[in-house]
Amino acid sequence: MRGRPQGAAREAKDSLDVFKAGLDRLMAGAVKRSGRSETRQVAALPWRRGEQGLQVMLVTSRETRRWVVPKGGRMAGKTDPEAAAVEAMEEAGVQGEVSTVAHGVFRYARPIGEGEVKRYVVALYPLMVRIQLGHWPEAHERQRRWMSQNEAAASVQEPDLAELILSFRAPPKP
Repeated sequence: MRGRPQGAAREAKDSLDVFKAGLDRLMAGAVKRSGRSETRQVAALPWRRGEQGLQVMLVTSRETRRWVVPKGGRMAGKTDPEAAAVEAMEEAGVQGEVSTVAHGVFRYARPIGEGEVKRYVVALYPLMVRIQLGHWPEAHERQRRWMSQNEAAASVQEPDLAELILSFRAPPKP
């Protein structure tokens, strides 16, 4: 009886080691991604406590002028939350305290050619806004607006992003 659980534990550990090695290879770029795989991005959910309660900031996209959250690619040398904070500063002109834990993920697709789309999966990091700049790198390309959670959720086109906006709860005041 004793040998059997140890054998099962060893098999489980070996399976986990194989999985981790494969994941390490994938993350290091040793495994080629298919054209159909999702590209990972990061986004910020800028928020503040306003007179009417919790508000979130959305920005317009450059091409279609849809309301979106500040987002972009992952950045070498930065953690995903740090990269999300950079996107918030560049696209929305806000700075503050970014959560080290993603509130969740959402997906979207962008047309790239005739009948083809590129798919993205985006980790969303809440960012408590402390500074709102008057001038910022993409001010001439985008609009920004503070909205209630309900208004923001109704303004975005991605259903899972709308759900994340509605489910966000600000941490208690210190």
